[in-house]
Amino acid sequence: MFRGSAYLSLDAKGRLAIPARQRERLLAVGDSNLVLTVDRARCLLLFPQPAWEVIEKEFADLPAFDETALSVRRLYLGNAEDVEMDAAGRILLPLHLREFASLDRRVALVGLGVKFEIWDEQRWKDKNEAALSDPVTSEMAMASSLGKLKF
Repeated sequence: MFRGSAYLSLDAKGRLAIPARQRERLLAVGDSNLVLTVDRARCLLLFPQPAWEVIEKEFADLPAFDETALSVRRLYLGNAEDVEMDAAGRILLPLHLREFASLDRRVALVGLGVKFEIWDEQRWKDKNEAALSDPVTSEMAMASSLGKLKF
């Protein structure tokens, strides 16, 4: 399971150095083969290959001629890129994916269970601030602290 956030810099070639702690976890669940794709929230998703294969299977099980299912497949599968972590723990974020997520220099790598999200650093901070002031999020936090919601 991946969790936590790290603020990192992309190098001039658009490479992201995965922090050692997360790199070890990635290697433990697979190898250096990863899959990078887009998300509707305008961030990137990074999956270890084995976790991505489960997602691909779920996409394959969607109705073949349903327009909504087709749109979802186009977004996630149509933008998926195989990436490999090099010996220094870096991955290259292709230019078209960096442009999609408005990634420039500073990014946030956010662990979310079986995957990572990669955000523009400021957009990630703004997203967190919005969540703190969102009444729905506040109600969930209160319910959790009262024991009604199990995380």
